[in-house]
Amino acid sequence: MSKCSFGQSSIGYLGHIVSKEGVKADPEKLQAMEQWPLPKDPRGMRGFLGLTGYYRRFIQGYELIASPLTHMLKKGEFTWTDKAREAFTKLKAAMMSALVLTLPDFTKEFVVETDASDIGVDAVLSQESHPIAFMSKALTSKAKPLSTYEK
Repeated sequence: MSKCSFGQSSIGYLGHIVSKEGVKADPEKLQAMEQWPLPKDPRGMRGFLGLTGYYRRFIQGYELIASPLTHMLKKGEFTWTDKAREAFTKLKAAMMSALVLTLPDFTKEFVVETDASDIGVDAVLSQESHPIAFMSKALTSKAKPLSTYEK
């Protein structure tokens, strides 16, 4: 009975809050991200990226924002540059302004919008102009010279 809830307007589930408005990130997890100190080693960076990565579908361009931080995880590359510090701050800010995502209605039409640049690919899945999920992927060095269509 301790895990049962009835007649609730919203409920927490696996780090998300589900309500009639849609799905949003758990405010407690967002607060933990906001207060996360500057990682001092790759292990701390993996922890931060793991937590933020769990909520990547709420953030448009997540992979592009986080790419300087993921680059720091390469062997011998853990050095704080101005670009990395800016990415850390920008990622925290993006997490604090995460959108409430609409739940999909399979009786309505879905819209997929994509965008490719020289550094990554983004996509938004939406219905009736409300986002359902975001996808972001940084391009590998092999994929960068491809045409926009191939990306």
